[in-house]
Amino acid sequence: MPFPPGEATPPVIAVVGPTGSGKSDLGVNLALALDGEVINADAMQFYRGMDIGTAKISVDERRGVPHHLLDTMDVTQEASVADFQEECRAVIGDVHSRGKRAILVGGSGLYLRAALDVLEFPGTDPVLRKRLEDECEAHGLALLRARLELVDPVSAARVGDARRVIRALEVHGLTGRPFSSFMPQREYFQPAVQIGLSVDREELRERLAVRVHRMVGDDLLGEVERLDGQGLRRGKTASRALGYAQFLKVLDGESQVAAAAEETIVATRQFARRQLTWFRADPRIGWLDWRDPDLVAKALALA
Repeated sequence: MPFPPGEATPPVIAVVGPTGSGKSDLGVNLALALDGEVINADAMQFYRGMDIGTAKISVDERRGVPHHLLDTMDVTQEASVADFQEECRAVIGDVHSRGKRAILVGGSGLYLRAALDVLEFPGTDPVLRKRLEDECEAHGLALLRARLELVDPVSAARVGDARRVIRALEVHGLTGRPFSSFMPQREYFQPAVQIGLSVDREELRERLAVRVHRMVGDDLLGEVERLDGQGLRRGKTASRALGYAQFLKVLDGESQVAAAAEETIVATRQFARRQLTWFRADPRIGWLDWRDPDLVAKALALA
């Protein structure tokens, strides 16, 4: 049933934090306590078959709680923040219309901001993007970066890889506005509460190493091989996922399993640090100790 007439729809709950911090478990516990449903906000968990390498929550671990936006894409498809914004807000509306609590869970910072905040997305122009990609391949990234510095110095200082430089130039060419003008403000699209899991960094480092070794033992290489047969390499988003890029090199004979595992551990730790930097910059997040025995009760109090 919808929420009673005259009663305000409760805020969306978002459980955020670095990879490996226990977000999925807390999301399920909150959903069980609040009659809620979980909405995935981890970009790599959109992909069907990418289970071991993304530490995707299993059906048993969901404990009967409905999970949305899991396993919605093939590995050849490219994830889009703009598409996620539209889909996620539609799911939130549906969950709330049935009197349930919507609980976002994930560590993909921009995807969470897209769902929660007032954020406008410029369109795309495949022809313009292809021309920029060809130009980059023919003349190098430095030329495009110099052009971006002239029209959008703010973005030029922020973006590093070719994909983001090309996107910034595409947006400027399409709209006449600098890409940086589309950056999100810290203004909620609808009432929301963000709960962050604060971690012991050294303990997290060790936990991430253990998790990667467990993935290898669970046959991550076999999963990558199966997905390779389904077109993983053609997927612009999925092929860059942590673990998958490293283990594709094993399939190609360019690396050994032990070396790929070590590369994955290093990359995952670096990713966790970037996540912490991203989330720590948002003053609206209420932080709770991931090891607190009263974690669920304190999260419920925030929610």
